[in-house]
Amino acid sequence: ICSKSIIFEPDDAVKPILKVLSSYYLSPSLVAVFLVAVFRELTDPKPLLFQNCGLVERWINYNVCVCSFQHVTENPHMECVAEMVSPLVTNAGHVCITDCNLYFQPMNSYPDLVVQIGLHSVRRIYKRRHGLRPLGLEVFCTENDLCSDIYLKFYSTKERDELYYYIATFLENHIAECTAESYMLQWQRGHISNYQYLLHLNNLADRSVNDLSQYPVFPWVISDYSSTQMDLLNPASFRDLSKPIGALNTERLERLLERYRDMPETRFMYGSHYSSPGYVLFYLVRVAPEHMLCLQNGRFDQADRMFNSVGETWKNCLEGGTDFKELIPEFYGSDSSFLKNLLGLNLGRRQGGGRVENVELPPWASDPDDFLEKMRLALESQYVSEHLHEWIDLIFGYKQRGSEAVAAHNVFHPLTYEGGVDCDSIEDPDQKIAMLTQILEFGQTPRQLFVTPHPQRITPRFHNLSATPSLSSSELSPSSPSMESFEDLTEESKKMAWSNMNKLALQSRHKIHKEAVTGIAVTLSGDSIFSTSQDSTLKMFSKENGLQRSMSFSNMALSSCLMLPDDKIVVCSSWDNNVYFYSIAYGRRQDTLMGHDDAVSHICWRDDKLYTASWDSTVKIWKCVADDISSNKRTQFDLLAEFEHEAGVNTLDLSPAGTLLATGTKEGTLTLWDIANPLPLNQLTCHSGKIHKVAFSPDSRHVLSVGEDSCLVVTDVQTGMLLATVHAEQEQRCFCWDGNTVLSGGMSGDLSVWDLLSSKVIHKIPAHSGAVTCMWMNEQCSTIITGGVDKQIILWKPEY
Repeated sequence: ICSKSIIFEPDDAVKPILKVLSSYYLSPSLVAVFLVAVFRELTDPKPLLFQNCGLVERWINYNVCVCSFQHVTENPHMECVAEMVSPLVTNAGHVCITDCNLYFQPMNSYPDLVVQIGLHSVRRIYKRRHGLRPLGLEVFCTENDLCSDIYLKFYSTKERDELYYYIATFLENHIAECTAESYMLQWQRGHISNYQYLLHLNNLADRSVNDLSQYPVFPWVISDYSSTQMDLLNPASFRDLSKPIGALNTERLERLLERYRDMPETRFMYGSHYSSPGYVLFYLVRVAPEHMLCLQNGRFDQADRMFNSVGETWKNCLEGGTDFKELIPEFYGSDSSFLKNLLGLNLGRRQGGGRVENVELPPWASDPDDFLEKMRLALESQYVSEHLHEWIDLIFGYKQRGSEAVAAHNVFHPLTYEGGVDCDSIEDPDQKIAMLTQILEFGQTPRQLFVTPHPQRITPRFHNLSATPSLSSSELSPSSPSMESFEDLTEESKKMAWSNMNKLALQSRHKIHKEAVTGIAVTLSGDSIFSTSQDSTLKMFSKENGLQRSMSFSNMALSSCLMLPDDKIVVCSSWDNNVYFYSIAYGRRQDTLMGHDDAVSHICWRDDKLYTASWDSTVKIWKCVADDISSNKRTQFDLLAEFEHEAGVNTLDLSPAGTLLATGTKEGTLTLWDIANPLPLNQLTCHSGKIHKVAFSPDSRHVLSVGEDSCLVVTDVQTGMLLATVHAEQEQRCFCWDGNTVLSGGMSGDLSVWDLLSSKVIHKIPAHSGAVTCMWMNEQCSTIITGGVDKQIILWKPEY
């Protein structure tokens, strides 16, 4: 028995001497394992174990891991070789996953003989790129911590994916997977801070504190490092977030572009990246000197090139010919130790003779903690909140690659982008190692998360935020200061109602139709309720007196209804291609509008204009010519506009200010229109079947749609970007929402209360005995009425 091998000499001189090598130092327990292996080799009629020394290692690894299992009943699912990734170091070892735990056994027993993670404690798991190849896997046992519990690099994507899907399947019922779009929605609505959102985006884009070549990247936001006071209300205090660091200085940019134009293909504008191991350790040398020494072959950098001053570093980023670095999360965190030489390191002397000690701070910061606090305030400031989406477009979004990157002066070396080189196709081992080294040390561009412009954040001071004229200030701000106190009260009552939407109390139910209910309209007083049905009738119902009237306009189904603002006319749409006007005062049909070639599916009314959607693939806007439509005279309607679609239109909605229109077709296409222009602003196929209903959020920022594919889809109005897709257990037919919470009616007859930010149903309420087909809510959100295929209407109220 030797230190790292076993020699076996058989008694039979004819048989050869066996020598088995191991990368382990042989402890008594491993000797025992080896002896068992030798015994199996000598007695097995079909010996396989020692034909490959790697099989010996794997067999020993497996047995050591088994000895470390937390429970004797654990069943191994898979095992393979891998490396544990930490800054600048990868530690080879063996991975084993069971039905309870994930185990990693390092070859050198560092940091432990076996690293064990219980699957029940895992909160997040992410696939990672390592060296621009899909080989990494990072496991977190906390919700918001930057540091993971283990980062593994595999030797094949197949093994990585097998382990990932095993853990993901185990966690499927324990954690919710969040996408970039879901985090975007939370950030837009102020539910997470700018700092938290950037951390989430970095995480989703494969950035990890364990991989210095892909360390999380944060923006410089302050441009003033010389004033004694920092003015966060002055835009001049901030960096232009719409430009990369290299484009902030016009003179330098011109020199770079001149060189770029003279380059052969493939060209790049910047010879260095905004994030690389060298830049990260430039900032962190005072707290991670061992990493800098590892990177610099045992030496610190020259004293004058160290991180000596925040102001000098910013100046060099603006003026230096090769310095385009951004910041790291620590500049907006709470631990200021990276700014102080607490370890008393000998970092050298500068040319002026002074020793390199603590980082020199701007005059507006009294100490390192004060500096970080003011940096955090700057990151969360009004200006940054209004412009952060522009920086996201550059780093994580549509300006990261292609023609948009060229136009934004945001083109880096090809090796920094995923897909820039295929290392696996390089056969020369020396050339392959050189290429991997260059990728790991030069810096890597984050994985692209968005391919369309990123929406702007919603902040209280916003007025006209849209790049298009269709989003006027009336869409986004109160109409006049005199209305603010009244609107505040209204908003508070709405918030209270929506916060209690999961406590809906059934007031009464009434079966008044012979077929499914298709539409509900209510007078302003709430005394009279009108409903339409597939039985072709309009019913008038009073909560006090019961059913009062029943009107039939045709022998075909009525599809929807609405109440005109004067409470005197009910408008009904019909499958017979017509729209009917019913006079409440005269108790009869007053007018008929024949304007479509197929069924009229939905109608809206705003400012004396009627909007009609039809299965003939059009939406039409009609202007009422009469001075008083409720008078006992026939009314003339002039056609103002017609919006063409490629399929039948099943639903439509107007924005609160009446300047934008959303339509949903039978083929699943959502289209956003400017009322003043018959050309679409944005169009996307967001459902795989018919869209049942679309509705703007109260602030006109988003549109929610539900369809036959059982999905709830949130779309950003400004960019047309699909923000969130929530998969329901069953098809949802109708809904009301406040921008965050949704009350929907499904095929089973239940009402569901959804939290869109978490993409979960927070409460279910039994309602109808069949599908819920329509829903009405008053302006105060204090009364809800639903109709269903069970021919009933049900009245509800939130309980406070």
